[in-house]
Order: sequence, then C-alpha cells, then structure tokens
Amino acid sequence: MARNCIIVGAPVETGASQAGCLMGPDAFRTAGLRHVLESLGHRVEDRGNIAPDPVSLPEGALPGTRHPEAMIGWTSALADVAETVSAAGFPIFLGGDHSLAAGTVSGVARTAAARGKPLFVLWLDAHPDLHSPHTTSSGNLHGVPVAYFAGLDGFQPHFPPVTAPVDPANICMMGIRSVDPAENTRLGDLEIDVYDMRALDELGVVAPLRAFLERVAAAGGMLHVSLDVDFLDPAIAPAVGTTVPGGATFREAHLIMEMLCDSGLVTSLDLVELNPFLDERGRTAQLMVDLTASLLGKKVLDRPTRRY
Repeated sequence: MARNCIIVGAPVETGASQAGCLMGPDAFRTAGLRHVLESLGHRVEDRGNIAPDPVSLPEGALPGTRHPEAMIGWTSALADVAETVSAAGFPIFLGGDHSLAAGTVSGVARTAAARGKPLFVLWLDAHPDLHSPHTTSSGNLHGVPVAYFAGLDGFQPHFPPVTAPVDPANICMMGIRSVDPAENTRLGDLEIDVYDMRALDELGVVAPLRAFLERVAAAGGMLHVSLDVDFLDPAIAPAVGTTVPGGATFREAHLIMEMLCDSGLVTSLDLVELNPFLDERGRTAQLMVDLTASLLGKKVLDRPTRRY
C-alpha cells in the first residue's frame, strides 16, 4: 500500500549530554531515506527541519535539569506539527535525541483522539525514559518523554498540558536493558508491557510483538513506533551516545519491522538518537534507513548483495 510519507526533521540535542544529534536529520537524508521510500512506491514530502518555540522559564524552575526551556520549546512545536502531519499522512520524525518523542507522540495522540481511536506506542529502546524532571539524576531530559506523553506527574506547570495522554496499558517496550531505580518503581506501578533483553532472549521477538499487534488491531487503534538507535546492539549501530551492550541483532530488528509492515497498523514513526559524529562511515544511518524500508515494504528477497 502506497503511503503519503511526510518527513519532519527535529535537530534537537539538548535532551542529551553529548553533542552531535542535531546532525541526525540530515544524516538520514544523506543516507538516502527519501530515495528508498520512493523506490518502494511511496509518495514523499520532506518538510525540512523545524525549530523549537521560544520559551522563558522563571528563575529556579526545574532545578537539576539541563536545558529545560529547550525541551519545552521543542515539545510544544513538535506536538503542533505532529498533530498536523499525522492527520495528513504517515509522518516520519527524524531526530535528534529521544526527548523529541514528548512532542511527537503527544501530537499524534491528539489526532488519534480526534478520530475516536486509541493510540498505541511501540517503544524500541534500551531505556524506558520514564523519569520526571524531578527524578532524573543526570538531568538529561531525553529520559522523560514516556512519562510526559503518558500524562504522569512532575511536568506541570511548566510543560504544555497533555490533552490526550497515552494509556500506559497501550505502551509496549522492547529491548530494555538499562533502568534506573525510579523508573523501575514506575514500571512496577504501571501496566506497560515491558520485554527486556532477557525476555527477548527467552521468548524471541515474534510472540510478544504478535500479542501486542493483536491488541492494537482489536482496539482499532493507531500505532506509533519510536525507534532509538540504542535499541540495536552497538556492534551494528555505534552512532549513539548511550550505548548499552547486548541490544537487538540485525535480524531481530528487521524481523520486528517486517512484522509491523505485515500488520498494516503503523501510522507514524520516530527515528532518534542518531549521532553521526560517532558513526563509522555512515553505517548506523544506513541501517536505520534500511529498517525504515523494512517497515514500509522492503522484503528479504529484495536485498542485493553488498560489496565492500
């Protein structure tokens, strides 16, 4: 099925501690994202890179966090853009660090609510990103987006209100393998489906993902996929500032994307935490583009032999 793919770049790196993610959107473009999508028969519109809304906080607001004004500005701008583009087509948000999901998911959730549909989120990441600004020990706000778009406490009065919070029971996390104590407590209190790498080692990726997709289909829901580079094993995807050993393999990641494609349920996508400054001849960017191709229809039999 041909999609109307709308590319939106969000060169945000203030949520992370290491510089370089602001180059991510253009690295995805350089790796041929548009060409790959068009070769699969999709229509592609690239709306370029957006900028954050200007924000000024009172002195002493959100102590212990790094660049809170920037994250709030990005969240506000991205939520409005995500609401608009998700109503018009299949948005692909190019990051930038994972703090951008606070805006992308909350904006897509508004579109889902307007259509009378529940939004489901597949979170492919080494981290659950369930901190609030008050529980993060690092102060890095790429660790808070799930808590924000789920409508959890700790964000008011400074962040934009979440008008269509995502039900935690509609969130599935896969690949988790680095969890702080405060996040562990929250995971114990919430109905999020969490499949850490041990669970995936024992169960594989097929059964957990199939069960989640069956729930999305039964509810008539929209499905947002948020793919962080650190979901992947750093041996195949080194271009990320938060590497955690033991991530998903090449074939596990492609199988997930192929199953998502077969389901026909995915309505929006984040590609985040690509830091080209840390990459090796662009191979992480190329892998992320290839995974996007699998999500949007590229088959195993379509893959040519590569010569190096």
